[in-house]
Amino acid sequence: MTRCGSDALRHRDLPYNGLAKTPPMGWNGWNHFQTDVDDSVVRSTADAMASNGMREVGYLYVNIDDSWQGHRDQKGNLRPNQKFPDMKALADYVHSKGLRLGIYSSPGPRTCAGYEGSYAHENQDAKTFAAWDIDYLKYDWCSADGDMRAAYQKMGEALQATGRPIVFSLSQNDKLAAENRVWEWGPTTGANLWRTETDISDSWESISKIGFSQNAFAPYAGPGHWNDPDTLEIGNGGLTLEENRTHMTLWSILAAPLLAGNDLRSVSPEILAILTNLEVIRIDQDQLGKEGTRALSLGDIEIWTRPLQGGSSAVAVFNLANHAESFEIPWASLNIPESARVRDLWNHADLPNTGSINLLQLPGHGAALFRVE
Repeated sequence: MTRCGSDALRHRDLPYNGLAKTPPMGWNGWNHFQTDVDDSVVRSTADAMASNGMREVGYLYVNIDDSWQGHRDQKGNLRPNQKFPDMKALADYVHSKGLRLGIYSSPGPRTCAGYEGSYAHENQDAKTFAAWDIDYLKYDWCSADGDMRAAYQKMGEALQATGRPIVFSLSQNDKLAAENRVWEWGPTTGANLWRTETDISDSWESISKIGFSQNAFAPYAGPGHWNDPDTLEIGNGGLTLEENRTHMTLWSILAAPLLAGNDLRSVSPEILAILTNLEVIRIDQDQLGKEGTRALSLGDIEIWTRPLQGGSSAVAVFNLANHAESFEIPWASLNIPESARVRDLWNHADLPNTGSINLLQLPGHGAALFRVE
Protein backbone atom coordinates (compact mmCIF):
# COMPACT_ATOMS: atom_id res chain seq x y z
CA MET A 1 0.00 0.00 0.00
CA THR A 2 1.08 3.56 -0.67
CA ARG A 3 0.56 6.33 1.82
CA CYS A 4 -1.73 8.81 0.11
CA GLY A 5 -2.06 12.16 1.74
CA SER A 6 0.50 13.19 4.31
CA ASP A 7 -0.38 13.25 7.98
CA ALA A 8 1.20 16.70 7.83
CA LEU A 9 -1.51 17.79 5.42
CA ARG A 10 -4.00 19.34 7.76
CA HIS A 11 -7.66 18.74 7.24
CA ARG A 12 -9.55 21.84 6.25
CA ASP A 13 -13.05 22.41 5.00
CA LEU A 14 -13.17 23.05 1.27
CA PRO A 15 -15.98 25.25 -0.03
CA TYR A 16 -19.01 23.64 -1.65
CA ASN A 17 -18.54 23.58 -5.43
CA GLY A 18 -22.18 24.41 -6.13
CA LEU A 19 -22.84 21.18 -8.06
CA ALA A 20 -25.22 18.22 -7.67
CA LYS A 21 -27.96 20.18 -5.90
CA THR A 22 -30.07 17.10 -6.57
CA PRO A 23 -28.65 13.56 -6.82
CA PRO A 24 -26.65 13.08 -10.05
CA MET A 25 -28.38 11.12 -12.80
CA GLY A 26 -26.74 9.40 -15.73
CA TRP A 27 -24.99 6.17 -16.68
CA ASN A 28 -21.88 4.28 -15.57
CA GLY A 29 -20.60 1.39 -17.65
CA TRP A 30 -19.02 -0.77 -14.94
CA ASN A 31 -21.96 -2.99 -13.92
CA HIS A 32 -22.56 -4.23 -17.47
CA PHE A 33 -19.30 -3.73 -19.36
CA GLN A 34 -16.65 -3.63 -16.60
CA THR A 35 -13.35 -3.15 -18.51
CA ASP A 36 -14.93 -3.84 -21.93
CA VAL A 37 -15.79 -0.20 -22.51
CA ASP A 38 -14.31 2.00 -25.21
CA ASP A 39 -14.87 5.18 -27.18
CA SER A 40 -17.50 3.52 -29.37
CA VAL A 41 -19.52 2.23 -26.40
CA VAL A 42 -19.51 5.66 -24.78
CA ARG A 43 -20.57 7.44 -27.97
CA SER A 44 -23.34 4.97 -28.76
CA THR A 45 -24.58 5.15 -25.16
CA ALA A 46 -24.72 8.94 -25.42
CA ASP A 47 -26.65 8.54 -28.67
CA ALA A 48 -29.13 6.25 -26.92
CA MET A 49 -29.62 8.57 -23.95
CA ALA A 50 -30.21 11.51 -26.26
CA SER A 51 -32.86 9.67 -28.27
CA ASN A 52 -34.70 7.35 -25.85
CA GLY A 53 -36.08 9.97 -23.46
CA MET A 54 -33.53 9.55 -20.69
CA ARG A 55 -31.88 12.93 -21.23
CA GLU A 56 -35.25 14.68 -21.09
CA VAL A 57 -36.06 13.24 -17.65
CA GLY A 58 -32.67 14.18 -16.17
CA TYR A 59 -30.06 11.54 -17.02
CA LEU A 60 -27.09 13.72 -17.98
CA TYR A 61 -23.78 12.08 -17.02
CA VAL A 62 -22.12 9.47 -19.24
CA ASN A 63 -19.43 8.09 -16.95
CA ILE A 64 -16.40 6.04 -17.95
CA ASP A 65 -15.28 3.81 -15.09
CA ASP A 66 -11.96 1.98 -14.67
CA SER A 67 -9.69 0.85 -17.57
CA TRP A 68 -9.43 3.98 -19.74
CA GLN A 69 -5.93 4.88 -18.53
CA GLY A 70 -2.78 4.43 -20.56
CA HIS A 71 0.68 5.61 -19.46
CA ARG A 72 2.19 8.88 -18.40
CA ASP A 73 4.35 10.79 -20.86
CA GLN A 74 7.81 12.15 -20.05
CA LYS A 75 6.26 15.13 -18.29
CA GLY A 76 4.02 12.92 -16.18
CA ASN A 77 0.82 13.72 -18.04
CA LEU A 78 -1.64 10.82 -18.01
CA ARG A 79 -2.74 9.68 -21.44
CA PRO A 80 -5.70 7.42 -22.30
CA ASN A 81 -5.05 3.98 -23.73
CA GLN A 82 -5.84 2.78 -27.25
CA LYS A 83 -9.52 2.27 -26.40
CA PHE A 84 -9.90 6.05 -26.06
CA PRO A 85 -7.83 7.68 -28.79
CA ASP A 86 -8.95 11.27 -28.11
CA MET A 87 -10.64 12.02 -24.80
CA LYS A 88 -11.25 15.69 -25.61
CA ALA A 89 -12.98 14.73 -28.86
CA LEU A 90 -15.09 12.23 -26.93
CA ALA A 91 -16.11 14.90 -24.43
CA ASP A 92 -17.02 17.23 -27.29
CA TYR A 93 -19.20 14.51 -28.81
CA VAL A 94 -21.00 13.77 -25.53
CA HIS A 95 -21.52 17.49 -24.95
CA SER A 96 -22.96 17.86 -28.46
CA LYS A 97 -25.71 15.48 -27.34
CA GLY A 98 -26.63 17.72 -24.43
CA LEU A 99 -24.91 15.36 -21.99
CA ARG A 100 -21.84 15.42 -19.74
CA LEU A 101 -18.79 13.17 -19.55
CA GLY A 102 -17.43 11.53 -16.41
CA ILE A 103 -14.16 9.74 -15.73
CA TYR A 104 -12.50 7.59 -13.06
CA SER A 105 -9.28 7.58 -11.04
CA SER A 106 -7.81 6.61 -7.66
CA PRO A 107 -5.79 8.36 -4.95
CA GLY A 108 -3.53 5.29 -5.00
CA PRO A 109 -0.83 4.46 -7.55
CA ARG A 110 -3.12 1.88 -9.18
CA THR A 111 -6.85 1.70 -9.78
CA CYS A 112 -8.98 -1.28 -8.78
CA ALA A 113 -8.37 -2.89 -12.20
CA GLY A 114 -4.62 -2.20 -12.04
CA TYR A 115 -4.43 0.90 -14.23
CA GLU A 116 -2.56 4.13 -13.53
CA GLY A 117 -3.90 6.06 -10.53
CA SER A 118 -3.47 9.70 -9.54
CA TYR A 119 -1.11 9.26 -6.57
CA ALA A 120 1.47 12.09 -6.52
CA HIS A 121 -0.09 13.53 -9.70
CA GLU A 122 -3.33 14.96 -8.28
CA ASN A 123 -2.88 18.54 -9.52
CA GLN A 124 -1.56 17.38 -12.87
CA ASP A 125 -4.44 14.95 -13.42
CA ALA A 126 -7.05 17.48 -12.35
CA LYS A 127 -5.68 19.92 -14.93
CA THR A 128 -5.76 17.17 -17.55
CA PHE A 129 -9.38 16.31 -16.76
CA ALA A 130 -10.33 19.98 -16.94
CA ALA A 131 -8.50 20.38 -20.27
CA TRP A 132 -10.51 17.43 -21.62
CA ASP A 133 -13.72 19.16 -20.40
CA ILE A 134 -14.57 16.35 -17.99
CA ASP A 135 -17.66 16.98 -15.84
CA TYR A 136 -17.54 14.22 -13.20
CA LEU A 137 -14.79 12.31 -11.38
CA LYS A 138 -15.29 9.03 -9.53
CA TYR A 139 -12.32 8.64 -7.16
CA ASP A 140 -11.91 5.04 -5.97
CA TRP A 141 -9.71 4.17 -2.96
CA CYS A 142 -8.32 0.71 -3.95
CA SER A 143 -4.49 0.78 -3.72
CA ALA A 144 -4.42 3.88 -1.53
CA ASP A 145 -3.58 3.85 2.16
CA GLY A 146 -3.11 6.30 5.01
CA ASP A 147 -5.25 9.32 5.78
CA MET A 148 -8.34 8.88 3.63
CA ARG A 149 -9.75 12.33 4.30
CA ALA A 150 -6.46 14.03 3.43
CA ALA A 151 -6.08 12.02 0.22
CA TYR A 152 -9.57 12.88 -0.94
CA GLN A 153 -9.08 16.51 0.09
CA LYS A 154 -5.96 16.73 -2.05
CA MET A 155 -7.89 15.86 -5.20
CA GLY A 156 -10.83 18.01 -4.12
CA GLU A 157 -8.51 21.01 -3.88
CA ALA A 158 -6.93 20.18 -7.23
CA LEU A 159 -10.31 19.96 -8.96
CA GLN A 160 -11.50 23.25 -7.50
CA ALA A 161 -8.23 24.94 -8.48
CA THR A 162 -8.91 24.18 -12.17
CA GLY A 163 -11.99 26.39 -12.13
CA ARG A 164 -13.97 23.79 -14.07
CA PRO A 165 -17.21 22.50 -12.50
CA ILE A 166 -16.51 18.80 -11.88
CA VAL A 167 -18.79 16.65 -9.71
CA PHE A 168 -16.58 14.82 -7.19
CA SER A 169 -17.63 11.28 -6.22
CA LEU A 170 -15.82 9.27 -3.51
CA SER A 171 -15.71 5.49 -3.61
CA GLN A 172 -14.40 2.94 -1.13
CA ASN A 173 -15.54 -0.42 0.19
CA ASP A 174 -18.08 -0.65 2.99
CA LYS A 175 -15.55 -1.68 5.67
CA LEU A 176 -13.32 1.32 4.96
CA ALA A 177 -16.34 3.61 4.69
CA ALA A 178 -17.55 2.47 8.10
CA GLU A 179 -14.11 2.71 9.71
CA ASN A 180 -13.57 6.22 8.38
CA ARG A 181 -17.22 7.41 8.59
CA VAL A 182 -16.86 9.11 5.23
CA TRP A 183 -20.38 10.53 5.34
CA GLU A 184 -19.44 12.70 8.32
CA TRP A 185 -16.63 14.58 6.57
CA GLY A 186 -17.18 13.91 2.86
CA PRO A 187 -18.39 17.46 2.08
CA THR A 188 -15.28 18.97 3.66
CA THR A 189 -13.13 17.37 0.92
CA GLY A 190 -15.16 19.05 -1.82
CA ALA A 191 -17.06 15.83 -2.55
CA ASN A 192 -20.65 15.77 -3.76
CA LEU A 193 -21.32 12.09 -3.02
CA TRP A 194 -19.69 9.13 -1.29
CA ARG A 195 -20.26 5.41 -1.23
CA THR A 196 -21.83 3.97 1.91
CA GLU A 197 -21.84 0.25 1.13
CA THR A 198 -20.11 -2.62 -0.63
CA ASP A 199 -20.15 -2.94 -4.43
CA ILE A 200 -23.58 -3.75 -5.77
CA SER A 201 -24.25 -6.89 -7.82
CA ASP A 202 -27.09 -7.99 -10.06
CA SER A 203 -29.22 -9.86 -7.52
CA TRP A 204 -32.12 -9.29 -5.15
CA GLU A 205 -29.88 -10.22 -2.23
CA SER A 206 -27.45 -7.44 -3.11
CA ILE A 207 -29.86 -4.60 -3.80
CA SER A 208 -32.03 -5.40 -0.77
CA LYS A 209 -29.06 -5.74 1.59
CA ILE A 210 -27.58 -2.44 0.42
CA GLY A 211 -30.81 -0.48 0.04
CA PHE A 212 -32.48 -1.39 3.31
CA SER A 213 -29.29 -0.72 5.32
CA GLN A 214 -29.15 3.01 4.50
CA ASN A 215 -31.36 4.31 7.32
CA ALA A 216 -28.54 5.55 9.57
CA PHE A 217 -26.96 7.67 6.83
CA ALA A 218 -30.00 9.88 6.18
CA PRO A 219 -28.92 12.84 8.37
CA TYR A 220 -25.81 13.33 6.22
CA ALA A 221 -27.59 13.79 2.88
CA GLY A 222 -28.67 17.12 1.46
CA PRO A 223 -28.38 19.37 -1.60
CA GLY A 224 -24.88 19.00 -3.03
CA HIS A 225 -23.93 16.13 -0.72
CA TRP A 226 -25.38 12.64 -1.19
CA ASN A 227 -25.06 9.15 0.22
CA ASP A 228 -24.33 6.76 -2.65
CA PRO A 229 -25.50 3.12 -2.35
CA ASP A 230 -23.89 2.44 -5.78
CA THR A 231 -25.02 2.41 -9.40
CA LEU A 232 -28.23 0.77 -10.60
CA GLU A 233 -28.50 -2.86 -11.74
CA ILE A 234 -31.88 -2.25 -13.40
CA GLY A 235 -32.06 -4.10 -16.71
CA ASN A 236 -28.96 -6.26 -16.34
CA GLY A 237 -30.95 -9.51 -16.20
CA GLY A 238 -30.52 -10.68 -12.63
CA LEU A 239 -33.74 -9.12 -11.29
CA THR A 240 -37.38 -9.77 -12.05
CA LEU A 241 -39.47 -6.91 -13.42
CA GLU A 242 -40.92 -6.36 -9.94
CA GLU A 243 -37.44 -6.33 -8.38
CA ASN A 244 -36.26 -3.80 -10.96
CA ARG A 245 -39.19 -1.57 -10.02
CA THR A 246 -38.41 -2.03 -6.32
CA HIS A 247 -34.76 -1.11 -7.00
CA MET A 248 -35.85 2.18 -8.59
CA THR A 249 -38.37 2.86 -5.82
CA LEU A 250 -35.84 2.26 -3.05
CA TRP A 251 -33.07 4.37 -4.60
CA SER A 252 -35.57 7.19 -5.19
CA ILE A 253 -36.89 7.24 -1.62
CA LEU A 254 -33.23 7.29 -0.50
CA ALA A 255 -32.40 10.39 -2.59
CA ALA A 256 -29.66 8.26 -4.14
CA PRO A 257 -27.78 9.08 -7.33
CA LEU A 258 -29.50 7.41 -10.29
CA LEU A 259 -26.71 6.09 -12.51
CA ALA A 260 -28.02 3.42 -14.86
CA GLY A 261 -25.66 0.47 -15.18
CA ASN A 262 -27.15 -1.50 -18.07
CA ASP A 263 -26.61 -1.48 -21.83
CA LEU A 264 -28.81 1.41 -22.90
CA ARG A 265 -28.27 0.67 -26.58
CA SER A 266 -30.53 -2.40 -26.35
CA VAL A 267 -32.76 -1.59 -23.37
CA SER A 268 -36.23 -3.15 -23.41
CA PRO A 269 -39.34 -0.97 -23.33
CA GLU A 270 -40.26 -2.36 -19.89
CA ILE A 271 -36.89 -1.46 -18.37
CA LEU A 272 -36.81 1.94 -20.06
CA ALA A 273 -40.25 2.66 -18.61
CA ILE A 274 -38.90 1.96 -15.12
CA LEU A 275 -35.83 4.15 -15.62
CA THR A 276 -37.82 7.03 -17.11
CA ASN A 277 -40.87 7.15 -14.83
CA LEU A 278 -40.88 10.91 -14.33
CA GLU A 279 -43.18 10.82 -11.31
CA VAL A 280 -40.76 8.49 -9.51
CA ILE A 281 -37.74 10.51 -10.64
CA ARG A 282 -39.31 13.65 -9.16
CA ILE A 283 -39.22 11.94 -5.75
CA ASP A 284 -35.51 11.20 -6.13
CA GLN A 285 -34.81 14.71 -7.41
CA ASP A 286 -36.91 16.60 -4.85
CA GLN A 287 -35.11 19.87 -4.12
CA LEU A 288 -35.61 19.72 -0.36
CA GLY A 289 -32.91 17.06 -0.44
CA LYS A 290 -34.08 15.03 2.54
CA GLU A 291 -33.26 11.32 2.40
CA GLY A 292 -36.06 8.90 3.22
CA THR A 293 -36.04 6.71 6.32
CA ARG A 294 -37.76 3.59 7.59
CA ALA A 295 -41.07 4.46 9.24
CA LEU A 296 -42.53 1.02 9.96
CA SER A 297 -41.55 -2.63 9.75
CA LEU A 298 -44.49 -5.02 9.78
CA GLY A 299 -43.06 -8.49 9.27
CA ASP A 300 -42.10 -8.71 5.61
CA ILE A 301 -43.59 -5.27 4.89
CA GLU A 302 -41.40 -2.18 5.20
CA ILE A 303 -42.66 1.38 4.88
CA TRP A 304 -40.26 4.24 4.21
CA THR A 305 -41.19 7.92 4.13
CA ARG A 306 -39.50 11.00 2.82
CA PRO A 307 -40.42 14.67 3.35
CA LEU A 308 -40.69 16.66 0.13
CA GLN A 309 -40.52 20.31 -0.76
CA GLY A 310 -43.73 22.22 -0.08
CA GLY A 311 -44.91 19.98 2.75
CA SER A 312 -45.71 16.88 0.67
CA SER A 313 -44.24 13.48 1.44
CA ALA A 314 -43.35 10.27 -0.35
CA VAL A 315 -44.39 6.90 1.05
CA ALA A 316 -42.76 3.72 -0.27
CA VAL A 317 -44.09 0.29 0.64
CA PHE A 318 -41.93 -2.81 0.13
CA ASN A 319 -42.76 -6.50 0.32
CA LEU A 320 -39.59 -8.37 1.27
CA ALA A 321 -41.28 -11.77 1.14
CA ASN A 322 -40.94 -14.14 -1.80
CA HIS A 323 -44.74 -14.35 -2.06
CA ALA A 324 -47.51 -11.79 -2.45
CA GLU A 325 -48.78 -10.04 0.67
CA SER A 326 -52.02 -8.21 1.46
CA PHE A 327 -52.17 -5.53 4.12
CA GLU A 328 -53.75 -2.27 5.21
CA ILE A 329 -51.88 0.59 6.86
CA PRO A 330 -53.73 3.53 8.42
CA TRP A 331 -52.39 6.95 7.42
CA ALA A 332 -52.49 7.91 11.10
CA SER A 333 -49.65 5.49 11.82
CA LEU A 334 -47.50 7.65 9.51
CA ASN A 335 -48.77 10.96 10.92
CA ILE A 336 -50.54 11.71 7.63
CA PRO A 337 -53.99 13.34 7.84
CA GLU A 338 -56.95 11.57 6.27
CA SER A 339 -57.59 14.69 4.19
CA ALA A 340 -54.36 14.18 2.25
CA ARG A 341 -54.40 13.65 -1.52
CA VAL A 342 -52.75 10.41 -2.62
CA ARG A 343 -51.10 9.61 -5.95
CA ASP A 344 -49.86 6.14 -6.99
CA LEU A 345 -46.66 6.90 -8.92
CA TRP A 346 -46.18 3.54 -10.63
CA ASN A 347 -49.77 3.30 -11.82
CA HIS A 348 -50.01 7.06 -12.51
CA ALA A 349 -53.35 7.23 -10.71
CA ASP A 350 -54.95 9.39 -8.05
CA LEU A 351 -56.38 7.22 -5.28
CA PRO A 352 -59.50 7.73 -3.21
CA ASN A 353 -58.45 8.53 0.34
CA THR A 354 -60.11 6.08 2.70
CA GLY A 355 -57.76 6.94 5.52
CA SER A 356 -55.40 4.04 4.82
CA ILE A 357 -53.08 2.43 2.33
CA ASN A 358 -54.97 -0.63 1.17
CA LEU A 359 -52.80 -2.69 -1.14
CA LEU A 360 -54.06 -6.09 -2.13
CA GLN A 361 -51.54 -8.64 -3.29
CA LEU A 362 -48.37 -6.60 -3.54
CA PRO A 363 -46.11 -9.11 -5.37
CA GLY A 364 -43.16 -10.80 -3.74
CA HIS A 365 -40.18 -8.43 -3.73
CA GLY A 366 -42.56 -5.78 -5.05
CA ALA A 367 -42.97 -2.11 -4.13
CA ALA A 368 -45.43 0.74 -4.34
CA LEU A 369 -44.66 4.44 -4.22
CA PHE A 370 -47.08 7.22 -3.30
CA ARG A 371 -46.91 10.99 -3.27
CA VAL A 372 -49.04 12.39 -0.46
CA GLU A 373 -50.09 16.03 -0.40
